[in-house]
Amino acid sequence: MANERASSIRTVVIAFVSNLLVAIAKSVAAAVTGSASMLAEAAHSWADAGNEIFLLIADLRSVRPPDESHPLGYGREAYIWSLFAAVGVFTAGAVVSVQHGIQELFTPDPTTNFGIAYLVLGISVLVEGFSFVQSLVQARRRAAQYRRTTFDYALNGSDATLRAVLAEDAAALVGLAIAFSGIVLHQITGVSAYDAIGSILIGALLAVVAVILISRNRTYLIGSQPPAAVRTRTGKSLLAHAEIARVTYLHLEFLGPGKVFVVAAVDLVGDRPESNVAEVLRRIEHEIEENELVQEAVLTLSVNDEPSIDF
Repeated sequence: MANERASSIRTVVIAFVSNLLVAIAKSVAAAVTGSASMLAEAAHSWADAGNEIFLLIADLRSVRPPDESHPLGYGREAYIWSLFAAVGVFTAGAVVSVQHGIQELFTPDPTTNFGIAYLVLGISVLVEGFSFVQSLVQARRRAAQYRRTTFDYALNGSDATLRAVLAEDAAALVGLAIAFSGIVLHQITGVSAYDAIGSILIGALLAVVAVILISRNRTYLIGSQPPAAVRTRTGKSLLAHAEIARVTYLHLEFLGPGKVFVVAAVDLVGDRPESNVAEVLRRIEHEIEENELVQEAVLTLSVNDEPSIDF
């Protein structure tokens, strides 16, 4: 898990540096060319660079160990700070891009030096493409570890920072394609509306990404269970324990990226004195918590007439 956190932090840092460098280049290009699409892309990259700071805070604060005031740890802080980042994408990226695009439709500024715009867009593709590949490789590795598809893990997995970086990098590449198209059509036709529409489309793209990220973080903040396959594997592992005869209740809930809370009602083998039962349950809980994915496990006894869960 420590290696995963280090890898996640490295991915966020790479994304921050990439976005910062690209944001500076796009800002200069926007000032020189007067392109609305380039200005939208500059706002996009500045928003992404700022958001990486939120994501870095999310990674660092969410791994703090449990304490007296937070006995289940601080894992959900990852979703709070990632939510801030998603709102930042919407406000600093989407709103600015759409607003400027609409303004350019009615009062267009002259656009010049198209070559500079193409040069900056080309460099941006290389830099942001490198960041996207880094985050995609990490997502594929995590997905394979949890026996999930890359797309499913990236969209629905518990790692909020990885999802945000991957979504931002993907949106950045699509935004570059939109900006290139708008500028090319402007240059060929002489109609500045194409460039302005490119800015609006970039803003709409960022709004969609922001809404998706906000929705996913909201889901994990109010409580989200792992996929059914994880629940099944957990139930089977409990039944495989020599001292557990039945499982009548099982609740799994994410407490943070890659950390779950396990609550189960079990029927132990044989009849034991109350003191012995407590010791056995506590020992099994500690065994479950040896799994690095389990933040805490709580076991209780099943009632005789409760039906067993079929895993």
